[in-house]
Formats: sequence, C-alpha cells, structure tokens
Amino acid sequence: MSRISLIERRSRPEAALAAAVALALLLPLGLRAQESTPPASAPQAARLSSVDGQVRLTQDGQTLADPAVVNAPLFAGMQLTAGDDGRAEIQFVDGSVVRLSPNSALTLASLPAAGGSDGEIVLDGGLGYFELQGASQASASQAGAGQSGAGQAGTMRVRFGDAVVTASGFTVLRINLDNPPGELAVFSGNAHLERGSAVMLDLHGGESVTLNGVDPSRYNLAESIEPDSWDAWNADRDQAMNALNASRTKVSGAFADSANPAWGDLDANGSWYDVPETGYVWSPSEAASPGWEPFASGYWMWTPRFGYIWVSGNSWGYLPYQCGMWNFYDGFGWGWAPGMGACSPRWGSEGYGVNVGVVPVGYRPLRRPLLDEQHPWGPRPRRGGPAPQEHGLLPVHRAPLNGITDSPVRERNLPVTIAGHTVQAVRPLSPRQQYDHTGSGVGVHSRSEYGGDQARPGGAPAQRSGANTTFVYGGGARPPSAQNPPPAGARPNAAPSSRPPAGGSGSSASHSGGSAGASHSNSGSGGSAGHSSGGGSSSGGSHSGGGSSGGGGSHR
Repeated sequence: MSRISLIERRSRPEAALAAAVALALLLPLGLRAQESTPPASAPQAARLSSVDGQVRLTQDGQTLADPAVVNAPLFAGMQLTAGDDGRAEIQFVDGSVVRLSPNSALTLASLPAAGGSDGEIVLDGGLGYFELQGASQASASQAGAGQSGAGQAGTMRVRFGDAVVTASGFTVLRINLDNPPGELAVFSGNAHLERGSAVMLDLHGGESVTLNGVDPSRYNLAESIEPDSWDAWNADRDQAMNALNASRTKVSGAFADSANPAWGDLDANGSWYDVPETGYVWSPSEAASPGWEPFASGYWMWTPRFGYIWVSGNSWGYLPYQCGMWNFYDGFGWGWAPGMGACSPRWGSEGYGVNVGVVPVGYRPLRRPLLDEQHPWGPRPRRGGPAPQEHGLLPVHRAPLNGITDSPVRERNLPVTIAGHTVQAVRPLSPRQQYDHTGSGVGVHSRSEYGGDQARPGGAPAQRSGANTTFVYGGGARPPSAQNPPPAGARPNAAPSSRPPAGGSGSSASHSGGSAGASHSNSGSGGSAGHSSGGGSSSGGSHSGGGSSGGGGSHR
C-alpha cells in the first residue's frame, strides 16, 4: 500500500495552517523524530504501569479517571486511591517504582524536574511499597548531618504523616499507615527518616521502625521485619518486571532516560531495527496483523494542566505515544521512531495531538477533542463526538483499516525492508533467562529476594542469626551499647487492618531480615538518634540495669 504525509492529504484551505504545525511536529521519513537534547522545561510525568480492581485517579478533588487505566501519564498534584480490591503500580523515569495496596491512597506532590529539583510522594493512607533509586551515599550523609535536611538534589522523598524518608542508593521500603503515625520497614538499602526535629534516624536493610503517636521523639526500632501478606504481591510485580529483562536490547542505552522501566515493555513486545539515515525504529509484534494501526484503541483523558491527552489501550503503549513519530513504511507497515537523546513528551505544546507522520492512503488520523476553557465537563467537544463521561475518559475504538495486508511478521531472525534499507532486528543482550538455582527449572529472579544492606537477586533470602530484638528509643534514652544494654520489649500490636489479605502464598514474606548482629550509636539530644549496622553477633534475652560505668543505674 502506498503512503502519504498528513500535509498531502489535506485540502488547500487547511494546508497553510497544517504546514506550521507539521514543521514542528511531523518529520519526513528518513529523519530522526526528536531533538538530540530534550528541552529543560519539558513537563515531567510518571506512568501508571499496572492497575487491578477499583482504582480512582483524581486531582484537586476532581475525578479524572474512575476506574483509572494503565499507561495514564501522572503529573504533579494527582492522587491515586485504591478501593477494597484495588492495587496500582507507578513507574518513574529514573527507574523508581511505587506500588499501592488495597484501601490505600497516595499523592504525587511533586516530580523530579530536569533541572535537578527533588520529587515528593505522599502516602495519604494504607500500605505502600517504594523501590527508590536514591541519592548517593555522600548526599545521604549530608542529609543525616542536617546540612540540607531530607531534600538532597536528585532524590525522591516519601512523606507519611509528619515523617519523611529519603533513600541512599537503590532502597526498598514498605510504609504502613494503618496504625498512625506509621511504620517503616527497610527491606534493602539505606534510608534516612526524619520526624521534624524530634527524630533523625538512619535505617538499613532488614530493619523496621514504629513511630509513637503520643511522644514524637519516641520510636521502636526492630532488627527484623514482620511479614505482610501483600509482600508476596510486591514480589510478584518485581518478577514480572524482571522477566522483561530477558528481551532487553542495547537500544534503550542510547537514550538519556534509559532507566525508565517503560523501555523494557518495548523490548518484550516488539522488535527494534537500526535503519540507516533514520535511526532506531520499533514495531510491535501485532503490527504484522492486517489492518493494525497504532491508535485503534485507547482513551482521551482530560487533565487540568494539558487538556485531553492520549492514553493507549496497548499494554506497552506509553513511550511510543509521548514522543517520537509513528510512520507507515511501504512493505513493512507501522513503526515508531523515538528520535535521539531522550523521550521528551510534548504535553502542553502548540498543536499537541497524535504523533503520526507518514500514513497509508485512506488513513484518517485520530483527532484530539477540544473543550471550552470555562469548565471541563460543561460543553461538548467542538469537533463533535461523544460528551465526556462522568469518569473523565473518552473511549476510542477504531475499525481496522482495509487494504493493509503487506506487513511482514516481526521475527528477530528475519530481515525486513524499512525506508528502502534491508535490516534485521536488534538482538537481546542476554540470550537466556537467569538460572534459578533455588528452585526447579529456569526462572527469573525477583528484585525482592534480598536481605541486609545489599540487594541479592539470584540468591536465597539472607537469614539473621540470633534472636530478633526490638529497641525502644526516645524520651532521652540512649541507644544500647556494651555499657548500656537494651531493655526487653516487644513492638506494640498494630491496629487491625482494613486491607484484605493477599492471595497466593498467604503471609509468607518475600523480604528477609538483614545480616547478623548490629551496633547502635546515639547522636544529638532528645529523641534524635543515629543507627548504623555493624558486625558482631546479636545476643538474645532481656537486659536490665547497668549505667555507663557498670553501676546500678537504671536504663530508660
């Protein structure tokens, strides 16, 4: 089937207006689709990468999507709320991942900007998992010393109640607000917790802390993590993401935002081709089906800042609809060219719409609905079409385009012709999945199989020797030492949770405690304390009395 550009198929009265838009948005075949350097002012967004059950997306009290849909871009100020059976996953450009369990809610207070400013996630209630690509160890040390608080450049901080936590390096956290003021568990990595000026605490893999609702300077620090049935769900999502690595190619490494997990969806669901004079072109496996086109199914979602934006109904459909250009190639079919540098979305830019360049004859590009500016749900779209639904989404279902039958099968071993060049698909970096020596058969390890201060993919969970110990700090009490042993104590029972238990493996935890032994030190006054892991063995049992000189003083 022959192809034409969008300008060619417009009538003469429309050509002048279309040309100005096309020069900025549509690049001719054979040119790269994106500038080599993304604009510094490009709006930042996260990706709603997984949704199950009842999940609602709102902003400033206004419902944007109910139920929320996968691939929706999430901007600063948006809130996700999971119902009784709801759960959601959010992926960030830097590789961080956040997961929300049932009866929980979070707000994206701010997102890290291209200029290096920090981002903040607020857990409004319930139980959440946070896998953060934290700041460097040096930055975390500065934060712990109070040089610039918890807001180091390039970090993503998590706020819950009156506490805020930041990560150093890759760190996995679980925060539970079912029993305010909350509990923090550090499965792996290093975290710095602050509760105003009352508490400043460093935690490491395998440790957890329960905050005190009466005295902000008091807290219970445990060298273990109590399992939650939803830990297994978090591990399952990790495994699903890691399974994509089996198809990973070198292509994402050519872009500045290569840490974005959304690139992995493209490797697993299609093929990349390095086309001379064009650059990388990606095509999904289903593009070989007769009549397939990239905008056949999805939604228009209204947002307060950018108006209507496109949300693809394809499982992999995030990056290919935020930047770059879809083109139709004779003898091959549809392919997406991301361009150079990074995927820099065009939200809010003049002429924003579907990113299609060269199209087949007879193709009618999907039109973006336009609303009057006074109220988003008042009038109908100016260009016709259905009125907005109460949940804020306009569903789109387009019939297949007749006559497109010459698209070859996307196989990595078969050469294809794109833009006059015969090319072969880029092969994965790894020819096989990672061998699972802890079980039978071949499997892909979850990032949740770790313990202590280091992530341990591919190994059995680390085990702690000795008895698990809970330390009660605050109110002027010194952290335990050889001269100041810890008192016996147990973490208070948490209030009953309104969250249903996860199915599957029951309450078996996917995360394990840290390495054996710990040493503790206290710095500052009041409830401000530092805690660091160290070597040595941990002794069980209860401790009593003993001042710093070994006398009969009491220990608080």
